[in-house]
Amino acid sequence: MLFMLKKYIGGMMLPLPLLLLLTGLGLFLVWFTRFQKTGKTAITAGWLLILLLSLQPVADGLLKPIEDKYPTWRGEQHAEYIVVLGGGYTWNPEWAPSSNLINNSLPRLNEGIRLWQANPGSKMIFTGARALTNPVSTGEAGARVAESLGVPRSEIIVLDTPKDTEEEAAAVKAAIGDAPFLLVTSASHLPRAMIFFQHAGLNPLPAPANQLAIESPLNPWEKAIPSPVWLMHSDRVGYETLGRVWQWLKGISGDPGQE
Repeated sequence: MLFMLKKYIGGMMLPLPLLLLLTGLGLFLVWFTRFQKTGKTAITAGWLLILLLSLQPVADGLLKPIEDKYPTWRGEQHAEYIVVLGGGYTWNPEWAPSSNLINNSLPRLNEGIRLWQANPGSKMIFTGARALTNPVSTGEAGARVAESLGVPRSEIIVLDTPKDTEEEAAAVKAAIGDAPFLLVTSASHLPRAMIFFQHAGLNPLPAPANQLAIESPLNPWEKAIPSPVWLMHSDRVGYETLGRVWQWLKGISGDPGQE
């Protein structure tokens, strides 16, 4: 129950729902109260902020500093395990396997397989518990997609009890101890994940995937026209900022010398 409450409250504090609530409050004040000026201010502020966060220069300008914390892994150090953290998923056996990995999950898996191929003899670890109404766990969904792409099941370990990143760190610690491993997750999520894993007494090698903030050339109109794509990038900033605040409230921090 506490986990669901945390997810619900956190979800409502992300940019889009929060600004829709602000705009809705403004509409309520304009239509049903005498606080016309306050209502109009709330509507204007909500609309303006949604507009700004839907523009590529603003969204990616906010996201890029988070994603740039760790570069793409091209190191020489051999890893015994490739740990791929769970993300969005569903499971429909009628679909192509990879279609079941939603949003950030498929790029994480792709990078995990690339690193597994670059580390002969290593094993892949997929983490993540089962969603409430899904018979397949996040970790198992990742494992099945990896298997469909040529990774032998004997080279895959599934940790299907962790419900969040903190629990994933504890599960990995219990499964592999101090063995060297690459930690694969979205570039925006990796700084927060590293803190959890370091707090658990682990020394992961950071391997970001799913970079979103664009710095390569774009058509001029792509920068000037609001898009749900850029709003999603702003959403990632909000999500990770809330996650870092939660870590701070819990008194969790990583080893500054390893970050």
